[in-house]
Amino acid sequence: MSTLRNWATPLTVATFLFMGVTGILMFFHLDSTLNKLLHEWGGWLMVIGVLAHLLLNWRPFTTYLKRPLAKGIMGLGAVVLAVSFWPVSSGGSPVQQVMQAVAQSDVATVIALSGQELDAGLKALTAAGLVADSSTTMAELTGGTRAMQMQVIDVLFGAGQ
Repeated sequence: MSTLRNWATPLTVATFLFMGVTGILMFFHLDSTLNKLLHEWGGWLMVIGVLAHLLLNWRPFTTYLKRPLAKGIMGLGAVVLAVSFWPVSSGGSPVQQVMQAVAQSDVATVIALSGQELDAGLKALTAAGLVADSSTTMAELTGGTRAMQMQVIDVLFGAGQ
């Protein structure tokens, strides 16, 4: 147990620090790709640290379950978590809806959305080995695969930026 005690609380504190900071950054849309990655994977480390900390402090924890305020706060947390799984709309996430709309569009529309002129977008696609003209659909160009869609989006929206 002493080995567990040496790392459980420091891990809990460290992960709370970066989970809190990256969570706040994500809330205000000020995060970077690395912040999001740290937040996602750091969550796993936090779970490990908190479970180890809970194991070490089980008896004091159980006394909290006898206090009405503590029970209420923990119960409210459980309810909020449960409600977060409730579907908000039947259409899926907005990102999925955008990706589906892009997949059903023609290449000219996607190029226009990228802010490029049609000729420049077609040249960028050709340079990436993706041959298309203005009437080519995204489904034709990508074969309907998500990976190819992402490649087209990367070429068009990442070009020159």
